[in-house]
Amino acid sequence: MTDTGNSGPQSPGSDRTDHHDATRPTPESQPGPPPGSSLFGPDSQFHRFFNDPRWALAMVRATVLEAAHPQIGAALIDNSTFVAHPWRRLRNTLVSLQRMFGADEETRQREAARLNRLHGRLSGTDPQNRPYDAMDPEVRAWVVATLFESSVTMCRLSGQPLDRITMERLYAEFQAFLAAFGDRAGHLPPTLPEFWQYYDHMVEEELENTEALRIILYKLFDHLPAPPLLDGLPTVWAAGRALAGPVIGTITVASLPEPFRRRAGLPEIPGAQALMQSAYMAAGLARFLPDHWLRTDQLTSLLYLSPDSDDPKAATLNALRGRMKRAGALFRLVTPFPVQHGPVDGTGAQSKAGEFFAEVLDQTGDGYLDWPDLAAMARELSSRLDLDEPEETRLYNAYAEWWRELQAALDADGDGRVSREEYAAAVPSLAGPALIRVAEVLFDVTDADGNGSIDATEYRALFRTGFHRTVTGTAATYSRSAFVKDFLSFMSGRQRSTAFDPLLAGA
Repeated sequence: MTDTGNSGPQSPGSDRTDHHDATRPTPESQPGPPPGSSLFGPDSQFHRFFNDPRWALAMVRATVLEAAHPQIGAALIDNSTFVAHPWRRLRNTLVSLQRMFGADEETRQREAARLNRLHGRLSGTDPQNRPYDAMDPEVRAWVVATLFESSVTMCRLSGQPLDRITMERLYAEFQAFLAAFGDRAGHLPPTLPEFWQYYDHMVEEELENTEALRIILYKLFDHLPAPPLLDGLPTVWAAGRALAGPVIGTITVASLPEPFRRRAGLPEIPGAQALMQSAYMAAGLARFLPDHWLRTDQLTSLLYLSPDSDDPKAATLNALRGRMKRAGALFRLVTPFPVQHGPVDGTGAQSKAGEFFAEVLDQTGDGYLDWPDLAAMARELSSRLDLDEPEETRLYNAYAEWWRELQAALDADGDGRVSREEYAAAVPSLAGPALIRVAEVLFDVTDADGNGSIDATEYRALFRTGFHRTVTGTAATYSRSAFVKDFLSFMSGRQRSTAFDPLLAGA
């Protein structure tokens, strides 16, 4: 159940009149396009929400409800990079939703096919030996259900409840979104009254206090890494996170359905309900700003703007970063942090290898290198470069072969994974035939004209598209051997000063 600010908690199933009976017309309660028009594109109800600041709170809430599902929680723990790279996951989710809800049908079909291939690779068992499968249609239906319900809830909590017509329109859009993946009808209830019964059942009977849920609520918010825009400003980021992390966590927990909060043993913090509703209502005031002031795609691009970009905004942001660094230095003088005393690694090579292991290879952030880490690399590159079959499969297969090589060469204790120490002790042996094949696949997809070499334009396009970085001073052309050599130097952790340095280390 979700508290509404009245004398007692009410579930989404018990306050249907709030959903159906708007007391007065509002921007949110205006009916969408007439029946028969497209459920996607700029006239959709979803498109109206996409640039709404309240939707950021709704997205966090939906993610928590997803993580509380046993199958989804297990898949996140085993395969996701949301702990080490939460900003990257957010960006990928937003880009994917834009593609799926956009007006272009071909783009939607390509994105649905890509997501189906991605989900088809995610299966296994949880610690209780229960199977999970990201292609399970019931699981996929719950993901869509959390997005829809959290969108409805964000409007209600901010004092702008959706009327019946608008809510039905939004539900139809999310049903069409699920159908675009090829899932057969019936996994989401056909009508809104049936949906609320389904939702209440899931909340009260199926959701659990999963490990993924606990990590999000008790670790991720408090240890959220800085977005690329604020990378290199640890003091400034730490100061802001120390305040924002607990606040976001408190707001999110307070907005969750009350039966689940009670069953999961989530804390009841005095004043949390008032803080939560105030946050939603304050975010809702942004709807009065001009439309062009708040655009999700522009804000996301800004967060990922690298200092060496040729974007005109980069110069302004670099100047701002300089001022923030000076402010951070002054802050450290006023309140110095305690000196950290730890073991000193006398071997410079091993120390650098360990840093590379933590920043680039350990994608899931669990302190070890295993197949999910390399699969995450393949998944990220396939998404950024927008690869289709068969290039995507070739890249996954190459990474899989590299993992088998690494496991055979570095897994000294035979536990099926590679520790940081095992990796650092054997850096010279990492550039084997399989890693060469990974580089060759990247070379082939970059060589757009197929002439056997990469010119400067193609090389820069690779980094702009794949790695969100602008490279300068590139050679006129790169042969296959030169490209492969540069890539191997980076991926083996031997050379950190190449253009590949931000390949996957950034969030």
